[in-house]
Amino acid sequence: MIPTKEELKNTLERRHTKPIQDKLSAAKVAVCGLGGLGSAIAIALARTGISRLHLIDFDCVDLSNLNRQQYALCDLGKPKPEALRDEILRFSPYSQIRIDFVRLTEENISELLSEDMYICEAFDAAEEKAMLVNCVLEKLPGKYLVGASGMAGFGDSNAIQTRKITSHFYLCGDGESEICREYGLMAPRVMICGAHQANMIVRLILGKEDVR
Repeated sequence: MIPTKEELKNTLERRHTKPIQDKLSAAKVAVCGLGGLGSAIAIALARTGISRLHLIDFDCVDLSNLNRQQYALCDLGKPKPEALRDEILRFSPYSQIRIDFVRLTEENISELLSEDMYICEAFDAAEEKAMLVNCVLEKLPGKYLVGASGMAGFGDSNAIQTRKITSHFYLCGDGESEICREYGLMAPRVMICGAHQANMIVRLILGKEDVR
């Protein structure tokens, strides 16, 4: 039997305390890009008790995704927002998950992200990363943005860090490692970076904005 909403809520409150869980439950978080980074971020946030998620991607699950993304063979061919929503609902059945199967552009970012206070940038391409960051900082200045740069290959785990760029913009990664044939994207380092992003979102929700 599926536990009731109240049972799951009480379990999280015992784990996190009620004041903390109330803040997490009330937060609205968007994850832009649902590949290795984004799928790991979304699942980490959902397991933390953040139940108001907005999942955005224009791609479908492909066999080449399974080495580092949080999907299964049964998801092949499905839109990533749909597949990830279904996975989250398996362990958090009362989550309020909005999905958009669409490519984010300079024209639609303001409208699509208007209701989300916390935004995760989880794109692969540098051009798309820059486009999202520039649009959010220019058009949605009151929102918090957590992005990523540099998590390729199998380098030092401790080189991946979280840096405060502006009062509302944080960047996770080593800032250097780029995807290439020799040093592709591997699950461990991608997940480390995704965990940094998810943890920073949690810290922002709880008012812990400082980063050394």
